[in-house]
Amino acid sequence: MWSSLAALVAASFLIALSPGPGTALVLRQSVRGRASALATVFGMEVAVAVWAVAAALGLSVLLTASEVAYHTLRVVGALFLVYLGVKAFRSASGPVEEVAPPAGHAFRAGLVVNLANPKLGVFAISFLPQFLPAGSGRGTLLLFALVWVAVDTLWYLVVVGVLDRVRGWLTRSRVRRTLERVSGGVLVALGLRLVFDPR
Repeated sequence: MWSSLAALVAASFLIALSPGPGTALVLRQSVRGRASALATVFGMEVAVAVWAVAAALGLSVLLTASEVAYHTLRVVGALFLVYLGVKAFRSASGPVEEVAPPAGHAFRAGLVVNLANPKLGVFAISFLPQFLPAGSGRGTLLLFALVWVAVDTLWYLVVVGVLDRVRGWLTRSRVRRTLERVSGGVLVALGLRLVFDPR
């Protein structure tokens, strides 16, 4: 049990290190302040928790069984990523925002980015069971799902903490515009990839 849990923690950490929509979104929100970045992280992790628990309860299988549901969610997720990317590009050419947007906006952005990503649900189905000891029940799978969420959350909290320490540099006009363009380009590219790479 403990060896399986340790393997899960190590694998979850390596997965968290992989850059994706979440990383680009957190980087962009960090320019707006720690509160916005934290709200984004919590939104993302609520969505990860939903997928993880759904996988533990066997509900994610319904997503893979329904082509219509999978592709609808995929297109919605892709469009939202492209929308966020275009928004970042527009921010790069606009004036610096003196007041950070409401944390609720950042939370919803993080939530939708991960919740509208069906690949995350399919990944949860294939990822979590690999670490289960023989004869484990649904309760153990649910525990492992929560561990995955906890490791992912801790990693992003570290990222937010580091970015907050260099926020003075991040908010410089030239740096901010560069970050907006880079994060916008990454979000648009990931959205297009989600469209053209259905599996």
